[in-house]
Amino acid sequence: MTKESHTQLIKNHAQKLGFDYCGIAKAEFLEEEAPRLEQWLLEGRHGRMKYMENYFDKRLDPRKLVDGAKSVISLLFNYYPAPPNLPKGEEQDSIPYINNNPPLRGEGGLPKVSKYAYGRDYHLVIKEKLKLLLDFIHEQIGEVNGRAFVDSAPVLDRAWAKRSGLGWVGKNTNLINKESGSFFFIAELILDLEVEYDSPIQDYCGTCTACIDACPTEAIIAPYIVDGSKCISYFTIELKENIPQEMKGKMDDWAFGCDVCQDVCPWNRFSKPHQEPQFFPKKEMLDMSRKEWMEITEDVFQKLFADSAVKRTGYKGLKRNLLFLEER
Repeated sequence: MTKESHTQLIKNHAQKLGFDYCGIAKAEFLEEEAPRLEQWLLEGRHGRMKYMENYFDKRLDPRKLVDGAKSVISLLFNYYPAPPNLPKGEEQDSIPYINNNPPLRGEGGLPKVSKYAYGRDYHLVIKEKLKLLLDFIHEQIGEVNGRAFVDSAPVLDRAWAKRSGLGWVGKNTNLINKESGSFFFIAELILDLEVEYDSPIQDYCGTCTACIDACPTEAIIAPYIVDGSKCISYFTIELKENIPQEMKGKMDDWAFGCDVCQDVCPWNRFSKPHQEPQFFPKKEMLDMSRKEWMEITEDVFQKLFADSAVKRTGYKGLKRNLLFLEER
């Protein structure tokens, strides 16, 4: 088999497994990203996320993660939820896209949960699909050394997705796909297999500053630079201490994560609802009132979020977030 046939084989099977996009880049040192990451860390933009300081060399060179690595296969998996109560026959394109999402988005005073956490933990779902893809490569191509990654190892996923032509990194630092927006999980396979490589595309943000203007905590301190220590996602997930008092009135009712900079991005008018049942929210969670959210017990938390990304903040973390929203 040739490099071309290997490439097509991998991309075709990725699509069969439910991945929306697949692109491939040569495994090499990320020379352009290295000084940016170093400066970001030196300025303390990672806050208390000390793990970001670890494995600096591995973050920048996939060959230090997989011996003899030749290719980084980047995959995008859509998690954009369907709007509620969509009239039969009505086209998705005819519906306003900004903040038009299912429950858990703050309507009726409900606390907000980021869309990526509505269903089963994406780490579990995507890792299973990556394993199937890696197994397929072994069956069809032969002995290939490789590892699968999904937001759980020192891999600069957006940089690799950009290099493989799946989109550009926008001013909010999210990867944006010209056809489908930015509500995607990004995953990688790093292989010692040489295949055909894709090319980056241009940046289409233009003069738009919607994400910068809309950020409640002004975490996007400049185009393409996010101060992680000011982001609502950082406060509600990563921070293990009390949320700073100066954030009062700026949390916009977010109890877990934040979607503001994506909700206002014009490119997300092209977002289409995902078809992955594992990402559908549990009915019990959708039926919760604000009072039930605020009085949630640890038993209920464990039942609702046993296999959810929300479990990352823990019961105490979620209670802290909810109480912070209650304090006016």
